Amino acid sequence: MAINEYVTGIQHIGIPTDDLAGTIAFYESLGFTQAGLFPNGENQCVFMKLDNVVIESWTGDAVTKTNGAINHLSLDTTNIEATFAAAQAQGLELIDHEVQSIPSFWAHGIKYFNILGPNHEVIEFCQILTK
Repeated sequence: MAINEYVTGIQHIGIPTDDLAGTIAFYESLGFTQAGLFPNGENQCVFMKLDNVVIESWTGDAVTKTNGAINHLSLDTTNIEATFAAAQAQGLELIDHEVQSIPSFWAHGIKYFNILGPNHEVIEFCQILTK
């Protein structure tokens, strides 16, 4: 199976922050609404949504405060295990050598993995679990 058979579009754009409240206020001023606020270990993660655009911002990682500060582009997938197998078969440059999970995000958690693109951009494949 080809990887594009499991990808349905952009899920979110990930941007780390050292000021979560300020980030929330900024995106709210642009018309975004808070779609979810979650614990992430000792830190927090927020998802801000405006129509079909979702920005994930979290504390706890380095913040560059320079052009190019976007951490990753996340693609929505319908079957994370099959997507991971397809990425391996395609010979993509895996950052994660197995599927990762965060059980505290959304109602049932997420599963994801990351690859490097040709310009060393991080591309995340993510499935929001429904049960």
